Amino acid sequence: MNRDHTCGELRKTDEGKHVKLAGWVAKRRNLGSIVFIDLRDRYGITQITFDENHSDLVKDVRNEYVIEVQGTVGVKENPNPKLATGEIEVIADSCRVLSAAKTTPMIIADETDALEDLRLKYRYLDIRRNPIKEKLLLRDKVTTIVRRVLHEDDFVEVETPILSKSTPEGARDYLVPSRLYKGRFYALPQSPQQYKQLLMIGGMDRYFQIARCFRDEDLRADRQPEFTQIDMEMSFADEEDIFAEVEKVMKAIFKETKGVEDLQFPRIRYVDAMDKYGSDKPDLRFDNPMVNVTELFKDSAFAVFKNAVEEGKAIKALVFHNACDKLSRKKFDELNEFVKVYKAKALAYLKYDKDEFSGSVNNALPQEEKLALKDFLKLENGDVVLMVADKKAVAEVALGAVRKKLGEELGLIDHNKYCFEWITEFPMYEYSEEENRWVSAHHPFTAPRDEDVDKLMSDQANCYSRAYDLVLNGYELLSGSVRIHDSQMQAKVFDALGLSKEQIRNKFGFFIEAFEYGAPPHCGVGIGLERLVMILSGTDNIKDVVAFPKTASAYCLMSDAPNYVDQDQLDFLSLEIRKD
Repeated sequence: MNRDHTCGELRKTDEGKHVKLAGWVAKRRNLGSIVFIDLRDRYGITQITFDENHSDLVKDVRNEYVIEVQGTVGVKENPNPKLATGEIEVIADSCRVLSAAKTTPMIIADETDALEDLRLKYRYLDIRRNPIKEKLLLRDKVTTIVRRVLHEDDFVEVETPILSKSTPEGARDYLVPSRLYKGRFYALPQSPQQYKQLLMIGGMDRYFQIARCFRDEDLRADRQPEFTQIDMEMSFADEEDIFAEVEKVMKAIFKETKGVEDLQFPRIRYVDAMDKYGSDKPDLRFDNPMVNVTELFKDSAFAVFKNAVEEGKAIKALVFHNACDKLSRKKFDELNEFVKVYKAKALAYLKYDKDEFSGSVNNALPQEEKLALKDFLKLENGDVVLMVADKKAVAEVALGAVRKKLGEELGLIDHNKYCFEWITEFPMYEYSEEENRWVSAHHPFTAPRDEDVDKLMSDQANCYSRAYDLVLNGYELLSGSVRIHDSQMQAKVFDALGLSKEQIRNKFGFFIEAFEYGAPPHCGVGIGLERLVMILSGTDNIKDVVAFPKTASAYCLMSDAPNYVDQDQLDFLSLEIRKD
């Protein structure tokens, strides 16, 4: 059986052709002597008309049957402008049922009332719907563009192992027991980090891969346990080179998928992003930066503010223009509880309207201090000021979360915009309360800034790296860094992390040895493919752009995985399940 056209292909210019189509019955309408069937495949829908001489051919056909039809293309008297094939119909003269179908547990239509769990359980039916199908086709288009652009720039696509060694990279590994080496385990890669650096040592110069990655971590709307990374690495290159290549890729993707050409890629240092937006992935589709107002209140009559300044804390402020009528007392109470999630003690607020102040700290602050704040922030009637007085990091993060929340709720975000920014010079380390030591903020192969090399051991809290992220509309789209290529520098970083020679040998032995045979300067990135397609397709649920996703608890409702295995399989691997 060979169809000669798809269901999205025929047009008025095909009038009179005898054609053969195949697909699923999307809709069946019986008008007595005439039956209309909308036949659907990946490419579209074509109306098939069975006249009184042929209607018996489909008397038993129902929705989602797979059928083959033959007939002649005719032009409709009343075209359907909603369909690309809406000007034509196929007058059928034969029909063959290729596969019958049960009544589906969900409606196969663009709009469905099926809950997400049901859609995931019957994902193969969900994929027949345009909203999911189109996202998967978009994903394919993006990867095709990436491959073309990178091949044009002399990148080589290389596959790296899926079965690898467990190494500390910030999240838990998925482990795979070995049959041949009893008691030993492979790990599924969290990223191809070490392999792509080894390819640079191997002289491949420019590498990329559409790489599958795995992390056993808590999930959320923009995260899955298995995900895909557009992985890139360049030799004899620095930040400027990798930034230029990534920007070229992004410009091609957005031009060819969205028709957007005027993309900007501003750069913001990590410390400045935190200072202005309270986030290392700020959404720049709206403004509203935070302002440090600490100096205004160093001699404040308000004890809370004065004490905060004396204790070396910060007072950060956020202004929302024309928001007095939009933010109620109930909303402020809600926000006060909201900031506590981010370890802030409280949220203070002032309203300025009709040349008068009101709000939670109105009575506590003298008029002259309020007027000084008004002048400093250039307040106008209708404006609202939100303030947090706390440790600088706490105040920034808490108020940054408020900025993001109210930006959405107050309708300040232009959802038709695409705002990129490079966040640069991330901290080299972050302190782990759990491990009671400094750990890598990125990974231990990230190079420090040249001016911070002397801080590796002596001032880890203020040591910054050559790591960078690309942010799009408040989502971290990629992460990367200039790598350490000098073995002595690598030894210093390991020493600063408190790793013993035995730990280094056990975890990174083969990798470190490779650097002793000559390593080029190199840098790279890993771009989150699902997040990119999620933003391009206008959804905020990453499961929409994955063919067969897991639930928020990392469970596959369709295949019932993970599941138990037979005892024979466990015995074969010398494994025993502990019953607690």
